Amino acid sequence: MTKWGDKPYYSLNYYLQQLYGEKVYKIAIDGGFTCPNRDGKIDTRGCIFCSSGGSGDFASSASLCVYDQIEEGKKRLANKKSGNKYIAYFQAYTNTYASLDHLKRVYSEAISHEDIVGLSIATRPDCIDDNIINLLSSLNLHKKVWVELGLQTMHSSSAKFIRRGYDLDCFENALDKLNKANIDVVVHLILGLPHETKEDILKTIKYTSSKNIHGLKLQLLHILKGTDLATYYQNNPFHILTMDEYIDLLISCIELIPPNIVLHRITGDGPKKLLLHPLWSGNKKVVLNSIMKQFKTRNTWQGKKSD
Repeated sequence: MTKWGDKPYYSLNYYLQQLYGEKVYKIAIDGGFTCPNRDGKIDTRGCIFCSSGGSGDFASSASLCVYDQIEEGKKRLANKKSGNKYIAYFQAYTNTYASLDHLKRVYSEAISHEDIVGLSIATRPDCIDDNIINLLSSLNLHKKVWVELGLQTMHSSSAKFIRRGYDLDCFENALDKLNKANIDVVVHLILGLPHETKEDILKTIKYTSSKNIHGLKLQLLHILKGTDLATYYQNNPFHILTMDEYIDLLISCIELIPPNIVLHRITGDGPKKLLLHPLWSGNKKVVLNSIMKQFKTRNTWQGKKSD
């Protein structure tokens, strides 16, 4: 048993239980957004790995109002939940890429729900300005707000390949503004991007871990049907991590992450109906159990981080 309960790292579940006194669940929300990588401002194709759902494949339909999406999400969780507190997770596409009036409306509708204790807003650093930060700051006075930035990698060649559409300076500027506004930031990283070595990935981990961030999401690269990455892989096959390789890489990453940074995700699971590779990732329970088993064999690391 470590100082973080039953996990040998600072998990989101542990953080939320400490903050709210019980288990808290995320409900994915589609706020009716698009993305500058899709509407032509930067590109029309989206990021190379992104599904047609804009990474919001587990969200309810945007045809429902935010309140109804929350109620629908609660029903989906009814059989496994043990508490009555939820995070409204604005996940699909770029969730600050709209007029200020639209942002105020959907965010306010979410935090006004009696069972919602916080907002998690996934976005791009090039879609954050002072007016948006002021809005988020005002919301943060009422209920917890954190912003999730999809960095994916620190390396410019990989960023160009995945069509990210902004540079590190843009990321750092947005992070600095959010820090000054006391808004917690979670950074998304993808492990296993084509042509990145283990050393490249660990360099990205060290870079992000050196910043003033609340958390990290470590996401295994998924190849999904209908994406440009799937087409690229078909024409230019590259090495896809095996489960053992991923677990070894993941633990090497976590060993470098300071103990104050919350790990919001350590693998991720793509929609099974869309998942092409790696198929082993479709069995999330087996993957997580295997990760925990491998942690137990790394006694030197566990001893360094535990009480």
